[in-house]
Amino acid sequence: MSIPSGASMHITIRLQFQKELVSFGEIATAIGKAGGDIVGIDVISSSKTHTVRDITVSAFDTKHCDLITDTLKKINGVKVIHVSDRTFLMHIGGKIEVKSKIPIKTRDDLSRVYTPGVARVCTAIAEDPTKAYSLTIKRNTVAVVSDGTAVLGLGDIGPHAAMPVMEGKAMLFKQLAGVDAFPICLDTKDTEEIIQIVKAIAPAFGGINLEDISAPRCFEIEERLKKELDIPVFHDDQHGTAVVLLAGLLNALKIVGKKLEDIKVVLTGIGAAGIACTKILLAAGVRNIIGVDRLGAIHRGENYENLYWMEYAQMTNPDNLSGTLSEVIKGADVFIGVSAPGILTVEDIKKMAKDPIVFAMANPVPEIDPELAEPYVRVMATGRSDYPNQINNVLCFPGIFRGALDCRAKEINEEMKLAAAQAIASVVTDEELNETYIIPSVFNSKVAERVREAVMKAAYRTGVARKEAIAPTE
Repeated sequence: MSIPSGASMHITIRLQFQKELVSFGEIATAIGKAGGDIVGIDVISSSKTHTVRDITVSAFDTKHCDLITDTLKKINGVKVIHVSDRTFLMHIGGKIEVKSKIPIKTRDDLSRVYTPGVARVCTAIAEDPTKAYSLTIKRNTVAVVSDGTAVLGLGDIGPHAAMPVMEGKAMLFKQLAGVDAFPICLDTKDTEEIIQIVKAIAPAFGGINLEDISAPRCFEIEERLKKELDIPVFHDDQHGTAVVLLAGLLNALKIVGKKLEDIKVVLTGIGAAGIACTKILLAAGVRNIIGVDRLGAIHRGENYENLYWMEYAQMTNPDNLSGTLSEVIKGADVFIGVSAPGILTVEDIKKMAKDPIVFAMANPVPEIDPELAEPYVRVMATGRSDYPNQINNVLCFPGIFRGALDCRAKEINEEMKLAAAQAIASVVTDEELNETYIIPSVFNSKVAERVREAVMKAAYRTGVARKEAIAPTE
């Protein structure tokens, strides 16, 4: 078995070994031969005959962890007591909790936060429902809603299995933008039922972040909720991806000296993210986008069963090209992949225009191996954190909701998304900008605040902000 480079996880193996049969040096050698890297050793107990140690090992993936563990089990005198994964340990009991902002220490405290004093606050909100924004958590709380049908690269794993992802998203909301988010995973795939449930819980929240809901249901769910609710509804898999993609492309085009309106873009994967990416690129000024899916280039004249593809054909592919990816990519300035591993080849890239830009964002395995593509592209981006230029939604959703909540926007419109993309791009200065740095790090503290300010400006400018406050000035 060949062991890939770039270890991405750690396990802690508790083992007992008999001193007279095996030495720790032999154990360490075996781990090394299996491709593991020992990063920590803790002695748990020791006697004249036995030693128990916790050995923390860096490995590539779960299969590699199994290989290391199996190797140790085969050593005479070694007993593997337990194997723990640090990622699993972080999830024990969940990753988030609810804390009270005010300690309840006396009977008087109790009477004011609960009965009877709370009745006065309830009455005030009943008389003026807008006071819910100032007197409840609504002003700073977002629901992260999923049905677990399109989770990461795992697909339809159900609502229970989706919870760790939604908890993680809630953590990012809080850490990066101070937004209180709560994960809500629904045990239904029925479009109408999901819409009604979200509408029913909406009074408690200032915004709805839809997450990991499969296409095409996600389109109707979002559109209906946007029309029927008076708070922002944002499907991050669609629009978060689109915003960050545009941010990266704006900076990539600066490097190659090309303009949005002049480029030819080929985009693969015409699902939720692909359609949203196309729409934001068109709104930003791109004129020539060709969408490619499993049947080839989407073009007018074809009777597609997917109604969204029929609509897509009407707004893209101005020259009405047909054919495979390899055929329509000729002369393209930009390739964008939100599809599947390995569908783009080096030969395809060689057919592109001078200084090609490739955004291969399929996760965890991109449309082309970045190391294969590197000699032939000017700018390369992926969805992975272990390569330069990661296109990551985390750059978008905390700041965009922070801005929408702060100005009490009733929706997140296209102008607000465009403003968010430009704000993310602006964090990378002209002095910093280069082929391997077109997008800021997800840990860059400037991003969320820059996005917040830009989103608020756009909300006031387009008349969707409802908070009576001085809008941020241009």
